Amino acid sequence: MTITTKPQRALQKNIKNISETEQELELIFTADEFANDYEQELEEAKKTVQLKGFRKGHAPAGLIKKLAGPAVEASIAEKLASKHFGEIVESDKIKTASRAGIIDFTFTPEQLSVRLGYEVHPEFDLKDFSGYSFTRSVYTIDDAAVEKEINLILKGHGTMVSVDEAATATDTVIGDVVKLTESGDEGEGKTENHHFNLEYLPEENPFRKAIEGKKAGETVEVETPGQNEGDAPVRFRVSISEIKRMELPELTDELVKEITGQRFESVTDFRADVKIQLDEHFSMKSEEDLLESISAKLIDENPVATPKTMVASFSNMLVENAKRQMGGSFPKAFDTDQFQTAMQPNAERHARWLIISQKIAEMNNLEIDEAAIREYAEKEAAKNTAMNAEELMKTYMSADFRDYVTDTITKEKIYEIIKAKVSITDEATPVPDHRG
Repeated sequence: MTITTKPQRALQKNIKNISETEQELELIFTADEFANDYEQELEEAKKTVQLKGFRKGHAPAGLIKKLAGPAVEASIAEKLASKHFGEIVESDKIKTASRAGIIDFTFTPEQLSVRLGYEVHPEFDLKDFSGYSFTRSVYTIDDAAVEKEINLILKGHGTMVSVDEAATATDTVIGDVVKLTESGDEGEGKTENHHFNLEYLPEENPFRKAIEGKKAGETVEVETPGQNEGDAPVRFRVSISEIKRMELPELTDELVKEITGQRFESVTDFRADVKIQLDEHFSMKSEEDLLESISAKLIDENPVATPKTMVASFSNMLVENAKRQMGGSFPKAFDTDQFQTAMQPNAERHARWLIISQKIAEMNNLEIDEAAIREYAEKEAAKNTAMNAEELMKTYMSADFRDYVTDTITKEKIYEIIKAKVSITDEATPVPDHRG
């Protein structure tokens, strides 16, 4: 006996480019492809729908179809779209950047047409970067840099003492501040015992320029620019009552034991460790700054379009990072929407770099798979015993963080590829000042 099978019809589809990062896919199914499922779901609906005047399961088919038909049609459209979309993405090599959603569908007994919308990675040619030149800062940690760092550490164990001397750039000046009227008289709103920490005021700050070099008992007048452009300057009078200076303790073996929790027992070993930590910190800073310069250059030279879904993912990540830095939540009066809007350009650059770096990875046959993300999670967990590799893995694999983590790992993997093609000049750079 010969069995004849009906040849399977190729699925009819139409792909339409809406923009550089948006596509629509129309899927067209014949009755042969959905009729059985439709009748089966309609039959299930008939068993469960309870209509007044009819026993359950005995309502007329026409009435069931009128009441449950639209829901059944939507269900069939969803099932068939979900079943075939992944296959089409794979066969047509579509680089999706978001999930597909049904825009609309048209259902008749003979044909079902489903229209899907989704975002894609943009197609572009990466500009040749082999001629780019970059400068890498090389920091030399000398005895002076070590001494500065130790003094910053000692500040946490120092004492603020009053001095009968002129205020220096690192002193705290205490005084009463009053706003002056246009005629030079004292107005309302006097602030008593205001603390001016000169170390943290910019050198051009009007108050710092007026106060530095003055002693307790002196009075100075300060003129500041108006709040808005075109406003008249605002004048203040500061009556200095006290100058306070940080007095650092002597660095001894006993203090070293206290500061380090017994990790080190001598000043010599402590100094050596401070130098090691500074070397590691500024070596890492040098590489991070170089990579930032490289990515910024490639982003500026390749202004590719960015999918909205990808930008939103990075925007959420930036907001969550800021929230963690504030202790896990924003203050009640914090405007999250305004902050997220302010982060939009940064999120777009993150998304653009991800697209560019993935292009470089593709050109060099690099892939960031789950194993690479797990390796990264284990490496990060090893840096901090408070972190758990499995918990980090769950976070990194989540929808909000996977793009960011993939971006980070890709940066590391393509770094050597880029460095091999560009020109990098090392430049001796002074260790930047920083305050405790």
